[in-house]
Amino acid sequence: MDPLVAAIDQGTSSTRFLVFNAKTAELISHHQVEINQSFPKEGWVEEDPREIMQSVHECIERTCEKLCKLNIDVSNIKAVGVTNQRETTLVWDKDTGEPLYNAIVWLDLRTQSTVERLINKAPGRNKNHLRHKTGLPISTYFSAVKLRWLLDNVDEVHEAFLSQRAMFGTVDSWIIWCLTGGKNGGAHCTDVSNASRTMLFNIHTMDWDPELCRYFDIPMEILPSVRSSSEIYGWMKSGSLAGVPISGCLGDQSAALVGQMCFNEGQAKNTYGTGCFLLRNTGTKPVISDHGLLTTVAYKLGKDEPARYALEGSVAIAGAVVRWLKDNMGMVQSSSEIEKLAAAAGTSYGCYFVPAFSGLYAPYWEPSARGIICGLTQFTNRNHLAFAALEAVCFQTREILDAMNQDSGVPLTQLNVDGGMTSNRLLMQLQADILCIPVVRPTMSETTALGVAMAAGAAEGVGVWSLSPGQLPHVTSERYEPQINPEESEYRFARWKKAVQKAMNWETTEPCYNGSGLGKNMNGAPWGVHPSPPPSRVDH
Repeated sequence: MDPLVAAIDQGTSSTRFLVFNAKTAELISHHQVEINQSFPKEGWVEEDPREIMQSVHECIERTCEKLCKLNIDVSNIKAVGVTNQRETTLVWDKDTGEPLYNAIVWLDLRTQSTVERLINKAPGRNKNHLRHKTGLPISTYFSAVKLRWLLDNVDEVHEAFLSQRAMFGTVDSWIIWCLTGGKNGGAHCTDVSNASRTMLFNIHTMDWDPELCRYFDIPMEILPSVRSSSEIYGWMKSGSLAGVPISGCLGDQSAALVGQMCFNEGQAKNTYGTGCFLLRNTGTKPVISDHGLLTTVAYKLGKDEPARYALEGSVAIAGAVVRWLKDNMGMVQSSSEIEKLAAAAGTSYGCYFVPAFSGLYAPYWEPSARGIICGLTQFTNRNHLAFAALEAVCFQTREILDAMNQDSGVPLTQLNVDGGMTSNRLLMQLQADILCIPVVRPTMSETTALGVAMAAGAAEGVGVWSLSPGQLPHVTSERYEPQINPEESEYRFARWKKAVQKAMNWETTEPCYNGSGLGKNMNGAPWGVHPSPPPSRVDH
């Protein structure tokens, strides 16, 4: 039997455990569990860290049961990798092992007033004030402001910090710490790709930066140690895989870049999950964007290997727009129905949907934007709205692709895609039409899990997966060619940009009110917490 390597893929909407053949990259078995999100106030998004860990254990055990039914011995699993939703912020008590608050999800907007305050104190009110060190604009998206909010507003977090019991981590750190022993000697670590999304990490020195920590007033002692993306961090302490090394760790978008085998400078991929993330490998030098893209650490595949960097275009709402149409609007019973509705219309009939539920990310970085649907007529029905929602994902991708082409000067000639939404064929065809270039989707779409499995299997001390170019597995794929003329594509894109302008500067005043419940000053709670907005408020 060929050696197997497993991956924990902890995303925003679900947790999965997948087992791959290390020689052929074939997916042998997997299990998936959905994760509940809670929205305690308008703009707030949280998840329960205990539920996250419960889902991880459940996925591991169910997959092992499935392997047994296939007469596959779980002792063939030689390593486990962890890939995760990035930026989502957790603080827990190292003595009890319990979380001190819910995980604040990357999409969450509660820190908007904190961000406005930080930008106002930056020279020239420049949101890119820290970009030279971090590669990132000051935004609600990244972990530092979420951690600052927790320290300011949650008494339990503040008290645990004062008594030196607090541990901070992104989702990867929490999972690895729990699986390697938790309060009984668990490894408190993260990898360079996840660390580079905190705004506390210097992407040049490849370590936590004391000046950045002072800027956000974050105590360095609560941060995890930063490791490469491919090395043994510790061993599984319990369950069916006790004793198996955890030897790969990558933020989900970096893992997808590896899984798509974009190891060469200039190669790129776009992942369609809750959000949409286009990454382009820029080699061993960080490239700073002039067009609103992020500079991020892509991966570092071994302690002594060089770090690789990427330019990234991040879109907050992609698959989440389908979830919203299903859960909030009751338009569909399942996510797969959206394709049928949209296909029945075949057009949005002039309806445009800008799903700026969490403001706009790349290339605008405009937290004050909010979602709008415009161009409605009496003729518009839910089929047109479904079509407009899918088009919105494609238009947002077009915006970040255009920015990336401008930054690199070398236009992409095709787009490699992956992620849950890519099973929607209408979406893939729309994407090719709107970009005017072919879209290529691997038949095995679990590239995020594959990427971290490769990192785990290739780690020193494991060595069951070769990453040398000649030994990478051959991947079959589907190709979608553009089918409309470029003029029509440009016309629709121009209308979309007009709609985006109408979504801008919606939330224009900073709310002030006396919050209760969680602590002292509840920074940035949106207006939804008032029974009605104060009469003095003016929207510009």
